[in-house]
Amino acid sequence: MYKKTILVCLLLILFVWHSPNSYFIAKVAAAHPIIELRLLETTDLHADLINYDYYLSRENNRIGLVKTATLIRKARKEVKNSLLFDVGDHLKGNPLGEYLARIRGIHKGKIHPVYRAFNHLNYDAIAIGNHEFNYGLKFLNAALRGANMPVINANVITLKTNTPYFKPYVILKRKFTDLNGDAHELKIGVIGLMPPQIMKWDKTNLEGRVFPKPIVDAANEYVPIMMAEGADIIIALAHTGISAEAYSPDTENAVYYLTKIPGIDAILAGHSHSIFPGPAYQKLPNTNLETGEIRGKPVVMAGAFGSHLGIIDLKIKQMAGKWKVVNGISHVRPIADDNGNSLVKTDKLLFQLLTPEHQETVNTIRKLGF
Repeated sequence: MYKKTILVCLLLILFVWHSPNSYFIAKVAAAHPIIELRLLETTDLHADLINYDYYLSRENNRIGLVKTATLIRKARKEVKNSLLFDVGDHLKGNPLGEYLARIRGIHKGKIHPVYRAFNHLNYDAIAIGNHEFNYGLKFLNAALRGANMPVINANVITLKTNTPYFKPYVILKRKFTDLNGDAHELKIGVIGLMPPQIMKWDKTNLEGRVFPKPIVDAANEYVPIMMAEGADIIIALAHTGISAEAYSPDTENAVYYLTKIPGIDAILAGHSHSIFPGPAYQKLPNTNLETGEIRGKPVVMAGAFGSHLGIIDLKIKQMAGKWKVVNGISHVRPIADDNGNSLVKTDKLLFQLLTPEHQETVNTIRKLGF
């Protein structure tokens, strides 16, 4: 009796599988493909490429892109489709950054180790943060010549021509694999934004050369243009923090208000060195910390100094010939536990790539007697 029941069940399964209804279901699935896309974020590295404290002359496993890189490689291997971005403030913040800008400089043919690292890890695009201006525009422009990926910012405007100083956005054409294994080319719009306070913080370097637009104004200007140019989804590399305080043109932390803009599908945030989703934002209105969403849009902020990797997992569905984000979940992964114990190994290849400037910095510190 038991064997007979199993046989009947198998026959029913085969019947359903080969029935017209199953064929119809398969056709519908093929007509509405779904792509799962992982967005990876680093932010506010502040030249912490190596897991090393130059002030104390010792290893520090709470920091360092050589640690974050291990998380990046792991996160990529877990999925079919991924993109990697940096949200700015990567050039200044420790003695290595100071040594390269104020002592050695960037000479012709030399690539700044930050951009050498970004090139090695195949970043898809990077944003400019406010601290990129600390060494002046001449140094910044020289350093950026070594970056192999798009460098974007939409709200810093050249005074002379009233046009963006940097490329305001980029539309990346990438082939992704859907859940059925079929390939599709999507146009991924990426826009960069930063706080307008740069004219206060770097007045000497910037006055008479550039001026900032309010963050939300710039986004409202360029997002419709990106959509008109065929962007299937739009990602904001927002070097700005998260606050629900009333918005004004000089708002420094504007992520909450960027989530209100139609067309922006995901936000990679930075600037305030915080963790989102995280307990610091428990009282933020219209926020789901379990999914990492603000006003229904996925947001992530990965702390600072390479301490965390930010991740947003998007589900994108094609409907009526257009791609639409139907779900997004964000989280962060740390490189060390709360006690500073390393959770990941050092990326040996990246460490070797960055050793020359790291050692030069260490040697200079020793010569200066620190």
